[in-house]
Amino acid sequence: MSGIRLKHKGWVVVADGEKVLFLVNAGTPDRPALEVFNGFEQSNPRTAEQGVDRPGRMADGMGSAHRSAVQETDWHRLAKHEFAHQIAALLERSAQDDRFEQVVIVAPAVVLGELRKSLSKAVSGRIAAEVAKDLTKHPVPEIEKILFD
Repeated sequence: MSGIRLKHKGWVVVADGEKVLFLVNAGTPDRPALEVFNGFEQSNPRTAEQGVDRPGRMADGMGSAHRSAVQETDWHRLAKHEFAHQIAALLERSAQDDRFEQVVIVAPAVVLGELRKSLSKAVSGRIAAEVAKDLTKHPVPEIEKILFD
């Protein structure tokens, strides 16, 4: 992914639907050196473990004796969306406090899309790059190589 140039003290946010790492560039744009300064995880069990009720049913129409099943709620997916909103809120507060000038966001496409919807102009104007990959399980030196080499 060469071409990403991140200023000194620029942030890299590496997230998936359950874990996020916040890294800061302690190096220069030419020689980035990422360091983890924050991160957290969310417990997000499978939907089957979160909801055990059978799907609801509703009448097909006025006076109809037929009833159709209502689609079951995907609690796991909802939790991923909520997690993306939490990350966006944290980035918003940090942008308001002027804690970063640039940010690179790395997340799977679904999470990246949810983050995009949640970010304000104050944050989205500071995005240096977006990378649609899941790198949360990679060590920091490997993340550096993928992003900057």
